[in-house]
Amino acid sequence: MSDVSLRLRGVTKTYNSGTTAAVEVLRGVELSLNKGEVVALVAPSGAGKSTLLHIAGLLDTPDGGTVEIGGLDVTGAPDKRRTLVRRDEVGFVYQFHHLLPEFTAQENIVLPQLAAGVARRDADARAMELLQIVGIAHRAQHRPAALSGGEQQRVAFCRALANRPSVLLADEPTGNLDPATSDTVFDALMTLVRETGLSALIATHNMELAAKMDRQVRLDQGMVSPA
Repeated sequence: MSDVSLRLRGVTKTYNSGTTAAVEVLRGVELSLNKGEVVALVAPSGAGKSTLLHIAGLLDTPDGGTVEIGGLDVTGAPDKRRTLVRRDEVGFVYQFHHLLPEFTAQENIVLPQLAAGVARRDADARAMELLQIVGIAHRAQHRPAALSGGEQQRVAFCRALANRPSVLLADEPTGNLDPATSDTVFDALMTLVRETGLSALIATHNMELAAKMDRQVRLDQGMVSPA
């Protein structure tokens, strides 16, 4: 079994709009995450960090190179296989929480588990366990509209980790919050990551938050290097 949770080898991506010159977003990206490692991805605006995260999480395909999750090359896997790997091995967190408004905090965390075949009783217990870790178990029965922005994002973190993925990918997860709330929510995320022992690649503009992670890498001009 590989000690590397996620590895990108020589990943390239170019976008062609048809009306303007082709834009080479990624130019041979080399990046790996070890098990249990939390890595900050810092990048100038428009550098392609969202593209990199989408390729790493099998939401997009590279033009060249490979994506390995848990030591297995899944770059050219059939769509069904990619979907299952994405469901079981990868968690996503975005700048906006994207919670389902008609469901409670607990239900938002339960739903992806039910889709993966987990029994309702076990899914409920897992949701409450995660909410307890991030300090908002007492808000479990509230719908998103009744939660603060920081609480909503903490629920989104829990939802991303509900199916016990091996890799978490987060795109500016505190970028929509004020500085004080951002620190509190980020600390909750780090507690959740450490408690569950997964690997995480977290894109952020906030260098203070980046400094709290195990390692920082920079994406610039389509290449990744140590920050």
